[in-house]
Amino acid sequence: MKIAVIADPHFHDINHRQGVGVGDGVAIRTLADTAASTRVFNESYHATRALLDDIVRRGISLVVVAGDLTDDGQQSTMVAATALLDDYSRRFGLRFVATPGNHDLYAIRGRHQSKRFLNADGSHTLVTSDPAMGQGDSVERIVSDEMYCGGYGTAIPALGAFGFFRRDGDLHWECPFGTDDRLEARTFEIVSADGQTVRRMIDASFLVEPVEGLWLLSIDANVFEPRNGDLDPKLEKSYLDSTDAGWNSMLRNKGFVFDWMADVAARAKASGKRLIAFSHYPIIDPLNGTSTDEAKLLNDTSFLRRTPNPEVSRVAAATGIKIHFSGHLHINDTAVFRDGDDFLVNIAVPSMVGFPPAYKIVDIGGARLDVETVTIADVPGYDAAFPYYRIEAARDGVSAAVTEAASHADFLSRHLAEMVRHRYLPKEWPQDLARLVPQLSLGDLNAFAATSRPLTVEDAGVIIGREQNGALAALPFFEVVVDWYRLRKGREIALDFIDANRIAAYRQTAQRYAAGSWPRGSLQDRLGSFMRMMMDWHDSQPSRDFSIDLATGEVSSGNHLGRTVRRQTGAA
Repeated sequence: MKIAVIADPHFHDINHRQGVGVGDGVAIRTLADTAASTRVFNESYHATRALLDDIVRRGISLVVVAGDLTDDGQQSTMVAATALLDDYSRRFGLRFVATPGNHDLYAIRGRHQSKRFLNADGSHTLVTSDPAMGQGDSVERIVSDEMYCGGYGTAIPALGAFGFFRRDGDLHWECPFGTDDRLEARTFEIVSADGQTVRRMIDASFLVEPVEGLWLLSIDANVFEPRNGDLDPKLEKSYLDSTDAGWNSMLRNKGFVFDWMADVAARAKASGKRLIAFSHYPIIDPLNGTSTDEAKLLNDTSFLRRTPNPEVSRVAAATGIKIHFSGHLHINDTAVFRDGDDFLVNIAVPSMVGFPPAYKIVDIGGARLDVETVTIADVPGYDAAFPYYRIEAARDGVSAAVTEAASHADFLSRHLAEMVRHRYLPKEWPQDLARLVPQLSLGDLNAFAATSRPLTVEDAGVIIGREQNGALAALPFFEVVVDWYRLRKGREIALDFIDANRIAAYRQTAQRYAAGSWPRGSLQDRLGSFMRMMMDWHDSQPSRDFSIDLATGEVSSGNHLGRTVRRQTGAA
């Protein structure tokens, strides 16, 4: 039997502008907001359909959704997203089993959302659920309840058809609290760090057996911990956002879920059930061995903040669940954690609204689990928003080069370059390195590596332009950085978007840095970390198609013999 695992559709209905019908009825988010975001918005409308169509063509009927089905949990978006899945269930017999993501709900009472939508002349209108939200530089402000993101009490019933409640035909259903699927029977106490504030929260985890012999374990890894102080429980600011918390907060606040996971795993083994676990968040370090280098190069990044610590992975591995699928980070990654005889494999599933656009197909049977990574490059209607982007860009006097994309995948690759320009460099890179990036070429990096004297960023100017040898010496360092992020997010899939000659040149540069030795914090030391991570992501991943030995956790590649998945150990 095969199942599809998809993550982070972030579905947005481009035909419905929340709260009002404007002009021709389109609801196109601005290009400016898209360029600054970790995902694209408008393209999700056609990309989600293309994804589901591909699954239907392959004859797969069971689909796991690893969180963030919706754009931001807006009420009207939730209606549109669930209606789309219901339509594919009705027409093609698809069965969806989901877990909630951080964009699908917020705590018990929910939170406000505000979005900017393009008008025909390239200006934008702000639509918000918050009456106190200012208009900003939008030409109009519309307040609409349809923009509000619900909490557990409204979001889980809206997603109810996707496994959150028992349904006819299920061979087994349970949750950490027993077999009662009512939300009021699935609550627990969560306490602020200072121990002074106690809230009642819902956990939406469940176990379902949709077909004979297959147990799907949906783990609700959202944690909404109250902030210190007796704050109004209805307000967003009263809780720590689950976005960066993930499994680290699970260990502190939802220990009962780990106990339940261990019990489920033991029963699955005893009864011969194939157990597949999934949650929205990775349960193993998604950088999988390069976190130290990233911390040295970039200090605090969103990736590092969202990295599960080794103790979390150790406790999770001890439960015996073995296989876990995750979303959230929009990356293609497979990691293995080992602690004595315990092991845990985390398979990170990409998103159709972030580079690279792909999903996973899992072949369940025998002593091995076979996983195929499917890239969907072509999406009919991928350019539906491009005419609006061009009008906006002309009005604002900025580039609309992303609209020259030849496919959906090409658009996401170009969008990643814009993310590097507008988000990663200004917000995550140290200012001195970020200022240097536009000034350098690949040849300059080689010249730095050939300099035995440790350099500072201020020293770089006297060496820039010194090395001109090599076909790619003039390649801008900015392009190298974009390829670095492509490999960071896509691993082997990124090779479809990076010329092989570039990879060969990057390897030569990395080898130059590996052969040298400089003091910690020097320019060469920092760039050496950069190149080392790049090659590690290139070399240390299994191929698109790989197989997992369920007895040992060994991962073998289907296409590239000699490549091995990176591993972590309990002592890491």
